[in-house]
Amino acid sequence: MSSSPPLATPLDVQLRPDRPPILRIDAPGDAVSWAAAHREALRAQVTEHGALIVRGLRPRDAAEAGAVFTALAGEPMAEKEAFAPRETLGPGVYSSTPWPANQPMCMHHELSYLLEVPGLMLFACLTAPAEGGATAVADAEEVLRALPVELRTRFEREGWLLTRAYNDEIGASLAESFGTDDRTAVEDYCRANAIEFAWQPDGSLHTRQRRSAVVRHPVTGRHCWFNQIAFLNEWTLDPEVREYLVDVYGEDALPFNTRFGDGTPIGEDVVQLLNATYDEHTRREPWQAGDLMLVDNIRTAHSREAFGGERQVLVAMAEPRRLPDLDPAPEASRR
Repeated sequence: MSSSPPLATPLDVQLRPDRPPILRIDAPGDAVSWAAAHREALRAQVTEHGALIVRGLRPRDAAEAGAVFTALAGEPMAEKEAFAPRETLGPGVYSSTPWPANQPMCMHHELSYLLEVPGLMLFACLTAPAEGGATAVADAEEVLRALPVELRTRFEREGWLLTRAYNDEIGASLAESFGTDDRTAVEDYCRANAIEFAWQPDGSLHTRQRRSAVVRHPVTGRHCWFNQIAFLNEWTLDPEVREYLVDVYGEDALPFNTRFGDGTPIGEDVVQLLNATYDEHTRREPWQAGDLMLVDNIRTAHSREAFGGERQVLVAMAEPRRLPDLDPAPEASRR
């Protein structure tokens, strides 16, 4: 086994206010051994800064990227309750979420509607897009502090509500989201994970789950804005897409939507404010082929910007964290 080159000193981690921290290295002969040897030092940077790009590691393919992910974070998590199907490229290694290249995916924390969430996100760029396509990041502590006190207090008190209407046309199917389409198994999963559910006359499933919008970071103890309130809300959709979905499914049966924790609709003005606050705290760096990116999923939100050309960025989720949830409404229907 080839020896690993020494990790660069902290001064070699480039820090700029408009970019995630970047560590440049000379491509090692064995990317997996290098990652394993420098795991603790890299993770310390992520703890300090919330995210880190390692430039020059250059995993060659999905198999090597997956091995690097495991060397850095241990056994990856399997995705649950996906809102869009991904391609599985290896154990716990996925393609990026399929999303139109010309439409950005706004800031969010991955799977923040689960009871057990990924503590760490890992990305590897095999093919960089010709333009755009950055996985940008935003500090969730800073975003929380920047929000109006009244709005922040309401979300801290009530949490947020995710509503989903599963169908066979848009988004992940029952089998893709729950790993099964067996009704009993789906119901058991929902009960175990504080998800209200209601089967519709046509056999489709509607769900509601209430989660905390602000959580305390399990390592730092600091409060973070942690949710997908804006990302999964109807007002973040392209206006033509939203109009089509409302026309086809109705306002109360959109494939996914978010509300205040008490069930009150979230207005377009609130969603615009949330997205504008994210924009003010966004840091971005264009992908280069061979880049690795580590993101503290609780401390740091991430997005995917619109792009042109081919883009292949692999994703893994690791270090599951059990976070507090808000009790669902007692009048929830489960039938």
